[in-house]
Amino acid sequence: MFLKMSAKHIRIFLLFVWLIILFWQTQPLSLIQEYAGFAFLGLLGAIFANATGAGGGVVFVPFFNQLEFSVASSVATSFAIQCCGMTAGAVTWWTFYKQIRANNQPQSLYWRPLGKTLLLTVPCSLLGLWMVQISPQFFAHFSDPNSLHTGFGVFSIGLALAIFATVFLLRNQDFNTKLSLIDYIALPTIALVGGGITAWLSIGVGELVAVYLIIRRFNVTFAIASAVILSALTVWGGIVFHIFITQAIYWPVVLFAGAGAIVGGILAKQLVLYFSAKNLKLFFAGWIFILGITSLPF
Repeated sequence: MFLKMSAKHIRIFLLFVWLIILFWQTQPLSLIQEYAGFAFLGLLGAIFANATGAGGGVVFVPFFNQLEFSVASSVATSFAIQCCGMTAGAVTWWTFYKQIRANNQPQSLYWRPLGKTLLLTVPCSLLGLWMVQISPQFFAHFSDPNSLHTGFGVFSIGLALAIFATVFLLRNQDFNTKLSLIDYIALPTIALVGGGITAWLSIGVGELVAVYLIIRRFNVTFAIASAVILSALTVWGGIVFHIFITQAIYWPVVLFAGAGAIVGGILAKQLVLYFSAKNLKLFFAGWIFILGITSLPF
């Protein structure tokens, strides 16, 4: 009861802070009229992100491309929104993990590798992210909009095909509960590469780690939760660069999309637990495949 009340109080506090920020603006009513629709975008992106382990950039970046945001603004704004939505989802999934472990539920056995998985992936993801962000040559090369669109499209299509390929593994309920030597090698490597991709596209590390864990026959819900928590910590590690260096965050969009993303991050867990993992992944894979195709510059 205390935990429920505490969560309720936190949400009320966040709502209060959001209202203060909104009405601190010079023309809050005009701001609401012009940007309130982005709250739905944040809600949709966060639900997909936190229900599948993929970053919210899968939804945000194509939409910002259609609005003709610059490459820097698309990526930076996506990072900022994900700091809201992925954090809400990460806290929700972590609370779920603590609850099933405290109640000694049978499924808690599948979640035993969570701590080790995060220790293996988070530092390497941040390292990969920062290596790319501090490389001026890298960003000069990838500042071309066609580069962003092509990279995003190719990555999304590859991710969708990988998710389709893993669906047959969901029939096997004999899940792994321990990391093996190959996981101790593969997870840091994947996280390092994924962190670099995330710096470029605002998506990458969560998707790659989630797909890997599923291929390795770990529990799907555990894989999603691990990816969400990893993605949340990664985007927080990268947002400082966009606040002080690129200064490309479109804050009015973040104000509303971020609020929607927080709600989506809280609701996503219920979506995963309500629908079958197979149907959820098929739907999501189809969605990002279409986004990938439409992002290609042709």
